[in-house]
Order: sequence, then structure tokens, then C-alpha cells
Amino acid sequence: MPELPQVEALRGWLETKLVGHAIAGVQLLDFAALKTFKPPLSALLGLEISGVARYGKMLDLDAQGIHLLVAFSRAGWLKWKSEQPVTPARAGKGPLSLRLVLDDGSGFDLTEAGTQRRLAVWVTTDPQQIEMVSSLGVDPLDESFTRAAFDKILDGAGRSQLKGMLRDQRVIAGIGNAYSDEILYAAKMSPFTPASKLDEANRQLLYEQIGAVLSDALKRSYGLPPDKLKDDKRLGLRVHGRAGEPCAVCGSTIAQVNFADSSLQYCPGCQTGGKLLADRRMSKLLR
Repeated sequence: MPELPQVEALRGWLETKLVGHAIAGVQLLDFAALKTFKPPLSALLGLEISGVARYGKMLDLDAQGIHLLVAFSRAGWLKWKSEQPVTPARAGKGPLSLRLVLDDGSGFDLTEAGTQRRLAVWVTTDPQQIEMVSSLGVDPLDESFTRAAFDKILDGAGRSQLKGMLRDQRVIAGIGNAYSDEILYAAKMSPFTPASKLDEANRQLLYEQIGAVLSDALKRSYGLPPDKLKDDKRLGLRVHGRAGEPCAVCGSTIAQVNFADSSLQYCPGCQTGGKLLADRRMSKLLR
């Protein structure tokens, strides 16, 4: 799933390609992806793109006050083409969800791999009218994400586990499954530690690692074209997706906890004092 560093890098890259160009064509192939009906998708035609913004893990194309919002979800992404096909695409069961063409013939396709169709787009005059935007928590790379703001988040989280707190978009916007693993690994904290258990030193450490991990990932990704961003993300991860591999810090075997539809990875040596965490799927079956 694209997370804050990849979507922010994509935003910056698209800004150089889109701003100043008019939308010459837009075609919806996956009709379930469009979550709004007013304004219609056709309202974008002929409008000049004036800006590209980001809300958490969502992308926002501003075309003279009409916004095309995109949530990539787990398997969605954007494919840039310097020359889009002249003939319209055929709707079907393929990965193509939406095609946009600019006045110079270039443009992008929104695609989604797999069978679960979760990629979503909205057309609106006000992004804050979209619940997924208005309900977002603080952006961890925004100047408003101060230590005082983070303390307020931790106090409000109570006994919620750190992994879940970091992934909750209503609390902190933009962090997903991968970077929550990476942040907790860098901070040497168990994903199941309750937020209320952090002392002053660990609060400061976790706050610092949120900024450091995301900033480092963004620096590595910035300027890369869309087709390079996913591979760059995978190459930069030190614990997420690396179950069974040795930890680069302590040499312990990176372990995994499975859930119904996802998993997390952690280093027992660095994060849990050598203790292996219970598999959540198996624990549920044994109740």
C-alpha cells in the first residue's frame, strides 16, 4: 500500500507534469471506484490543473476549484504515460480504473491489482466535504505535529497498542502497515505496547523516530517517477516484509504476527527482549 512518503513523492513529481495543463479527457473504467456524483467526472474536462496536494495517503488534483481526489488503498497506483492511447479504453476485469489525458496527449492511468476493488476517487469542490479527508488526524510531517501534539495523542490513546495507534488515520494521517513497523523497529518498541505505558524518554524517542523514518523515506523517494516508487519503498524497509531474514542490527530472525487480512513484522531481539509475539489468527481460533 502506498503510504505518506510515496504519495508525497508522487505529488511532487506530478506537480511538475500536471500544473498548467488542461484536462482533455477523463474515462472511468471501474464505476464502483467513483464515490460522488456531483459534480460529475465530466466537469473536469477543459479545466487547467492548478495544483496537486496530499491528504494523508490521498492525492488531490485541483483543476480550477474542482478537485479529483484519489485513495489508492492497498493495491492501487498511478501509471504515467507520456502519450496516452487515442482510442478509449475498454471496460472489463483488468486493472485499469480511470484514465486521464492532458492537452498535450500525456496523462496517467489509475490501476488496481488483484480482485478486491478498493481504489476510490471523488470529484468535489471542497475536499473537506469528503469524510476520509475531514476525519484525518495530524500529518506527521506538518509543523503542527509538535511534541505537545504528540503527547495529546498518546494521552488520548490510553491503552491502545502502539501499532494500531500509528496506523489510525483519524489520529495520525499517512502512516500505514509498513511504516508503523519501521517506526517501532527504529524506536525498539513492541507493536503491542500500550500507549499509556510510555515514559517521558520513550515518548520523546517515538516522536523523533516517526519524523526520522518518514523523512528519510521521503528523501530517498523524492524525484523518482511513479514506476520506481514502489520498488524504492520495498528496498528501503528494514523489517517490514522481511520475516525470516536476519536483523541487520542484532542478527535475530525477524518474526511475523498474522491477522485475518494483514500481518506485521518485528525483531524479537531489538523490540521484545527476545520474546515471540502470539499469532493473532491462531489465538482467535483457540478461544
